[in-house]
Amino acid sequence: MTEIELTWQKSTFSEEASSCVYLATTPAGTILLRESDSPEAILTTGPAQLDALIATLRTDRPLDASGTCLP
Repeated sequence: MTEIELTWQKSTFSEEASSCVYLATTPAGTILLRESDSPEAILTTGPAQLDALIATLRTDRPLDASGTCLP
């Protein structure tokens, strides 16, 4: 299997002296997330799931089974 070279981008919300979150995308559109403290642990997700996570974090509201914010 051919290994894909990933370009990791540091989150703009990560401070210089703190743990940093990095994001990369694959040619297939999969999104990969990792933290600087544990770079070997990579979370794999898709654009819709990441959008739902960010929406939840911004609103501090839970999601239903379809990924929609609950009132």
